[in-house]
Amino acid sequence: MTTLAGTGGLIRLILRRDRVVLPLWIVVLCAIPMSFASTYGELFPTAESRLSYANNAGFITLYGELEGTSLGEFVTWRLGFVPLMVGLIGLLTVIRHTRVEEESGRSELLGSSVAGRHAGLAAALLTTFGANLLLGVLLALGMYSQGFALAGSFALGLEFAGCGWVFAAVGAVAAQLTANAGTARGIAIGVLGASFVLRAVGDTSGHADGPLAWLSWLSPVGWAQRIHPYGANRWWVGILLLLATVALVVAAVQLAVRRDVGSGLLPARLGPAEGSLGSPFGLAWRLHRGLLIAWTSAFVLLGLLFGGVAEGVGDLMRDDPAIQEIFQRMGGAAGLIDSYLVGVMMIIGLIAAAYAVQATLRLRVEETSGRAEPVLATATGRLQWAASHLVFSLLGPAVALLGAGAATGLTYGMAVDDVGHQVGRLVGAALVQLPAVWLLAALTLALFGLLPRLSPAAWAGPAICILIGLTNAGVQVAAWVNDISPFRHLPQLPGGPISATPLLVLLAITAALGAAGLIGFRLRDLPVG
Repeated sequence: MTTLAGTGGLIRLILRRDRVVLPLWIVVLCAIPMSFASTYGELFPTAESRLSYANNAGFITLYGELEGTSLGEFVTWRLGFVPLMVGLIGLLTVIRHTRVEEESGRSELLGSSVAGRHAGLAAALLTTFGANLLLGVLLALGMYSQGFALAGSFALGLEFAGCGWVFAAVGAVAAQLTANAGTARGIAIGVLGASFVLRAVGDTSGHADGPLAWLSWLSPVGWAQRIHPYGANRWWVGILLLLATVALVVAAVQLAVRRDVGSGLLPARLGPAEGSLGSPFGLAWRLHRGLLIAWTSAFVLLGLLFGGVAEGVGDLMRDDPAIQEIFQRMGGAAGLIDSYLVGVMMIIGLIAAAYAVQATLRLRVEETSGRAEPVLATATGRLQWAASHLVFSLLGPAVALLGAGAATGLTYGMAVDDVGHQVGRLVGAALVQLPAVWLLAALTLALFGLLPRLSPAAWAGPAICILIGLTNAGVQVAAWVNDISPFRHLPQLPGGPISATPLLVLLAITAALGAAGLIGFRLRDLPVG
């Protein structure tokens, strides 16, 4: 039997399991660029207006550097954050169908049949690569149908697909390093975040001839954006993405043969001889502390980044009514810089929701891995065990948001010589995101308690909210679509009015969903596979 035996069958299994999620994200990620094309063509009809909008350190940090002034180049530049989403989806998909399968024991079960040693990894990578290729082709055809050049449209498709390929391979490597799926996700997302930071620092260091511009060439995200669709169309940069993908896949295969099934190359850390694992909360702290530290550190870095460019964004917005309209559509606050900060806080809140969902899903991981049963066989009750993990689902995002708000206020306050006031108001603006974050955590808990097999569907909550936020930043969507996202019902802070009613409604819904999830968990069988 070869090591790739059964790969075709596993691909069909993955396609069946992802038959809803896979087409959904492909369609949505194709629709966003096309909607941007029509909207930004009306908002910025001239080359001068586009250049004025893009020539700002804040936007260069977020989206990269605009090389040309044509509408195609401008739309591609404005989509600079979307390839990160493509990469994130790619790495999460690969980890889900590799490391998660090993952690649950299903890979070992399949390995005892006709499936070869590398069939699972090959199936996950081929499926993800194929989905990204389909995304690139559909995106190219869609942009071409909007009147853009065919060569530039396929170059844009290559930019998106290339990012998806590279970070899918990053996910494959991360899955070999650790026995824990959460840690593997953390490693891969850390690489993705580092790629964004390298690209941002390189692009904001003084354009192509800046002293740190070379840092952008250390980032796969920087490579993808330097294809410059509709402009230079540097197809050869795509070769770098392909070579990096091949190298990472080879590394993942080589690492896979050097470890046992179900284990990782990085040795598991032994616990202390004496510690606080004698209580449910102590065990939960042991399981969640790495996640808490990693997310909080990332939020602080984001806060420093966003706060550092706030003043420059404000200077640009004051001079262009079209830009004011876009940011007021994102946030709706009275002051122009406050409008930018409202949008920033919403982005940070959306990311915090992903953290809350991941922390809540730890309950399901502990159940399916068989680690929950020995704990519940003691005097520990189900609700006590669940509550020990939910503390981190609720307070973990609060700590991360507190760090982001304080960091944003510190850097922006230093720029305007008003640290004390800005830290206070931006901490409040960050923490006001919590009711929406907690609602998505409660939705995850409800799925875990009532429909445990559908628990992974909880990721659809933050994904839908992020897509609504991204789409609404470029186009005006129907009010009922906006209302789906709980983040659209929050006070627009800093600068906007505060109303307690929507916050209380969100908290009431959160309490109802959480109670339903806990009741369902208390009454159902354990474990449910």
